[in-house]
Amino acid sequence: MNLTNIGSGAAQVTDYLNPSPNLLQFPSRPEEVKLQENQPITLQQALELARRNNPELQGVLFQLERSRATLREVQAGMYPSISLSTDLSRAQSAFGQVYTEQLGKQAQFLSNQRLNADKPTTTFSSSVELTYGLYNFGPGASSRGAAQEQVRLDELEVERLSEQIRLNVTLDYYNLQQTDEQVRINRSAVENAQASLRDTQAREQAGVGTRFDVLQTQVNLANTQQQLTNAISQQQISRRQLATRLNSAQSVNISASDPVQLAGLWQLTVEETILLAFQNRPELKQRLVERRIAQFRQKVALSRLKPQVSFVTSYDLQDVFDDGASFLDGYSLGVQGTLRLFDGGTTKAQAAQQNVEIRIAETKFANQRNNIRFEVEQAYSQMQSNLENVQTTNTALEQAREALSLGRLRFQAGVGTQTDVINAENDLTRAEGNRVQAILDYNRAFAQLQRSVTSRGIR
Repeated sequence: MNLTNIGSGAAQVTDYLNPSPNLLQFPSRPEEVKLQENQPITLQQALELARRNNPELQGVLFQLERSRATLREVQAGMYPSISLSTDLSRAQSAFGQVYTEQLGKQAQFLSNQRLNADKPTTTFSSSVELTYGLYNFGPGASSRGAAQEQVRLDELEVERLSEQIRLNVTLDYYNLQQTDEQVRINRSAVENAQASLRDTQAREQAGVGTRFDVLQTQVNLANTQQQLTNAISQQQISRRQLATRLNSAQSVNISASDPVQLAGLWQLTVEETILLAFQNRPELKQRLVERRIAQFRQKVALSRLKPQVSFVTSYDLQDVFDDGASFLDGYSLGVQGTLRLFDGGTTKAQAAQQNVEIRIAETKFANQRNNIRFEVEQAYSQMQSNLENVQTTNTALEQAREALSLGRLRFQAGVGTQTDVINAENDLTRAEGNRVQAILDYNRAFAQLQRSVTSRGIR
């Protein structure tokens, strides 16, 4: 099955990022799991890796293959069954052998025919039988219908899981981008704190600064260094999270190469998005397919109390070697009918079970529909608010940069305090973090909307 809906297009991926083809690989040496290098990848490359290698998706594809094989098995019931049996045997009666030995010498008057009758005989027999169900009041057709719907259900599950993996990979990629940006921002904050410490120490040595200002700057530098250490740790965790999702090679670490920017603009209204989600979400279609499967199985159960009519024909062939007679053959033609008169209520109980399954599927459909609407409305609202936040944080970032520049000039001129500079540095760090957060939160909501209507719905 073509799973192009997990990404918007195929991307070139180097082979060494793919895992070992041995699914049962079990590393036993440290060098086998040691990260040898770091490979930057784009979001599209990450989606392509997930399409190829995600083990959960591969498992669902195997389930689909199994359902298709089951359908072929059920469809085979439409055709007649032909069986061939053959037997070649050699036999001698124990009683006849004893009788011959005891009486053979005394009763010379026994004819050769009587004596030969007690000798071993070799017999060949063969028969061919053809059976064809003429009419069974619907269980065959209903069974085929249920099997076909099961294939459709598994196809929808492949689509659903593909879309979910697409969303999960996208969110993991955005999380990695955020940790990368946090490392960059905190490194810049450390550099700013180090520059402020140098300025403060220079002013103290020149006699125009105080020891308090130096200590205050040193504390701020230690805090920013701690934040940088934590950010580097989160970056490594995010890299491994994405690598695990992609099932990439054991020795390769992954980093994000795409810049942090808006993923796109949503052109539909919230009402149009809701309707599109209702039309395209595979989960809703799965509930309807489950309902049809239960209906087919209910028909199969009820048909077991109705007559079953089959056409049966056979041809027999037999020969006894060295008996002086030729082959003997025969045939039979007939119609067989069976009717189950009583089964203790088993059929009605099975039909009642499937009736409950129908009602369960209908209830799940209604619940799924409501959840989908909420997902769309939630993501749409978050996307709109974060788009406004992006514009606000862009302005705030420019203001924070200007404030830090002015704060340093005022401090160097002796009209400002070191506290003002430290506060301005912290404000700049927060402004940069808020801008990255707003952009990536918008992208997350945008990805969630794409998931809500499926990628097939927005092409």
